[in-house]
Amino acid sequence: MFVLLSVFYYFYFSIVGIYIIFLPKVLSGVGYDASEIGIIFAASPLVRFILPFLFMRGLTLNATIFKSSLFIVVASALSFYFSLEHFYALLLSNVFLGLGMSLMLPFVEVISLHSIGKERYGKVRLFGSLGFIAVALVLVKFLSSAYVALDFLLVLTLLTAFVAYKVLHRAPDTTYAKEEHVKNDINIFKDWRLWGGLILVQMSFGSFYNFFTIYETDHGISLDMTVYLWSFGVLIEVLMFFFQGGLLRGNLLNLLRFTALATVLRWFLVFLFPQNLAILFFSQALHALSFALFHTAAISYLFHLYKHKSLSQQLFSGLTYGFGGLGGALIAGYVYEYYPKYLFLTSSLMAFGAFLLFMAVNDKKIENLRCSISRES
Repeated sequence: MFVLLSVFYYFYFSIVGIYIIFLPKVLSGVGYDASEIGIIFAASPLVRFILPFLFMRGLTLNATIFKSSLFIVVASALSFYFSLEHFYALLLSNVFLGLGMSLMLPFVEVISLHSIGKERYGKVRLFGSLGFIAVALVLVKFLSSAYVALDFLLVLTLLTAFVAYKVLHRAPDTTYAKEEHVKNDINIFKDWRLWGGLILVQMSFGSFYNFFTIYETDHGISLDMTVYLWSFGVLIEVLMFFFQGGLLRGNLLNLLRFTALATVLRWFLVFLFPQNLAILFFSQALHALSFALFHTAAISYLFHLYKHKSLSQQLFSGLTYGFGGLGGALIAGYVYEYYPKYLFLTSSLMAFGAFLLFMAVNDKKIENLRCSISRES
């Protein structure tokens, strides 16, 4: 199961690599302006945001819906060929791609955490980072036209869907079927500081995911060098995923606080030094904290905090990558169009807001969680 999950993450995050590194540049080359790119890339996170609330109302993320998500992902990737130069059609293609991928990943995340545990999770998830690097380094050499990126996208969605289908059939039913009978114990409003912090961290990534390539090339950094910056950040992320197991035995809240603070520093450095390669590489090294360690600490915390584990992962995906990604993409689009100098300063302020919210989370609740984790270990 470890190998199969590794292959799934490799192909899944290869798709993500194409989507966030190259597609914004492709759309810019086709003629879309910054605000239009922001709106288009807000479509996928909007779907991620809406979906968890449907599951809270009774929809169940089961094997049938998971299989449907595989078909949706492939069909939406194919539709990009016909919609690339038509704004509303392209918006719809992004909606369906977001729908398929946001159904697929949380389902596999639950299988991963059940099957291999949080301490080994990083070692399987790091293959996603390797896939992200590989597609970045390969595609930059072949990106002679927009449709080359779409060819890569289609092939990788086909491979991801195939491997995901194999994961479903290899996973014991108990890793997901029993979730259908678990009562929802998640209260977002009661835990609003926690969820608000998680959302703001991801919202701060809106500038990075949607405009980092454009931002750096506009400041005179070559596309090749920008890809090297992306790849370096992900390489450091891989190392963190591999070695983070021991850190996850500690206080998860403190990890969230620390990684949020590292994210503040990261975006502030990009704001101050957009052309300084040494500082840009250092800021990318902080990706190990602001993404890798933050992501694993967050999903591990939610996995142990709530009984309804699949819904907690759905909500994490929906509220952070969904609502946070939506807000981040829209804000980044308009900031970069009208106040481009302050793009990453805006991100830094969002991350600082997340840090303040994490500082306000009830420590007693975290201590109870740590006791519960210790008993399970």
